[in-house]
Amino acid sequence: MEKEHILVVDDEEGLLHLVKMRLTAMGFAVTGCTTGRDALAVAKNTRFDLAITDLRLGNEDGLDVTEELLRMYPGLPIIILTAHGSIPNAVEAMQRGAFGYLTKPFDDKELKAKIEEGLSPQRMRGEIQRLKSLVNELYGMDNIVARSPAMQRLLQQVVQVADSDATILLFGETGTGKEVFARVIHSNSRRSKGPFVALNCAAIPETLFESELFGHVRGAFTNAHASKRGLFQSANGGTLFLDEIGEMPLSMQVKLLRAVQEREVREVGSDLSTKIDVRIITATNKDLGEAVKSGAFRNDLYYRISVVPLFIPPLRERPDDIPLLAQHFLTASAKRANKELRGFTPAALNRLVAHLWPGNVRELENVIEKATVMTRQDMITPDLLPAMATSPDSPMKPLTEAKEEFEKTYLKNVLQLTGGNISRAAQFAGRYRADFYKMLKKYGLHPSTLKAKAEAEFEELEEEDDLTEAKR
Repeated sequence: MEKEHILVVDDEEGLLHLVKMRLTAMGFAVTGCTTGRDALAVAKNTRFDLAITDLRLGNEDGLDVTEELLRMYPGLPIIILTAHGSIPNAVEAMQRGAFGYLTKPFDDKELKAKIEEGLSPQRMRGEIQRLKSLVNELYGMDNIVARSPAMQRLLQQVVQVADSDATILLFGETGTGKEVFARVIHSNSRRSKGPFVALNCAAIPETLFESELFGHVRGAFTNAHASKRGLFQSANGGTLFLDEIGEMPLSMQVKLLRAVQEREVREVGSDLSTKIDVRIITATNKDLGEAVKSGAFRNDLYYRISVVPLFIPPLRERPDDIPLLAQHFLTASAKRANKELRGFTPAALNRLVAHLWPGNVRELENVIEKATVMTRQDMITPDLLPAMATSPDSPMKPLTEAKEEFEKTYLKNVLQLTGGNISRAAQFAGRYRADFYKMLKKYGLHPSTLKAKAEAEFEELEEEDDLTEAKR
């Protein structure tokens, strides 16, 4: 982390040296000047985080230096050093934009406290910006692993609806990443600067639902010793994400419907309604259409929350995404575990692709996390992964067909792992390059679909094969 840079201006060289030593010991980068003229010249080329200046700088006025620094860098926190008799001048400096003052003599504790106070606002702004960057890094559109056609279609839909205020219903199996998509939608909407508030409806007792969503006033019920804001109020200006909406009790559904329709809420125990500006995103792993038929979910609420329904496909239906997701999770896990891991062996990758993943993306992430912790090598091997889970209802295929299917999947995975490099792929597979090429040709696989630069190598092998055939 880069050190915060402080400018110190004092015509007493002894005091200047002392302050510089103190600040350096505190971990700051320090530039010292004995004149206001030198300080302003330095400030033209150097951006400081804070400035400390004496009010009396020989023939120069510290107030003039302060004003000029603030003209150059509006909002720069400036601490004034002053003697007891000059406190009124220090107060005047503060009225003209200085942050605060210290009376000579001062100790290290006073100095540090005043500096920390001065730097606090911009540190807060920096932290907010860092968090915003982190959110964008995690939930930006470009960070979603989506190679499969199904996920590509879903992303296109997300792009279309993100910047609207349409109510969205995300549905899919447990572990498919519904909350991640909700956060992606929020982060890429005009509400991104507002709060994102999430509630798992399955985790809230029925008796607390109303208070949790809408808040309550003091004395509304037993133990309501103080007023409490509800999640709708907390999410005002942003997004409220209601996960597992299918678990919401019927008694609450009508109240939620009113809040969504009227865009207002009423705290428990209050006669007054409060207007809200909240975008609603809901999610479920249930078939809400069937729940409506059975009477477990209100028909009017269902149509209100499913203005834009988005289906997140299970992982087993998008095997093309598995290698990329696995590598993504491996990179993150290896970083946390402080390990250097190259990736997966072809056999391990094939096992991952063949697995049914009943727990979907969440299960894959957990499996990779465990493998990262347990491995003593720089590659993840099959023994670190779960046994392949297949559907008990799937019919057995003839041996030849099953073998060919396995070979084709294996070849695709090896090519993907090596970025379409035939030589490396052949080495991984334990085959001569020419033999490996013939296997690719047999299954109609072309590495250029994975990496354009591999096309030249493929064409070279084609020419070699043609020459061999001609000789025969």
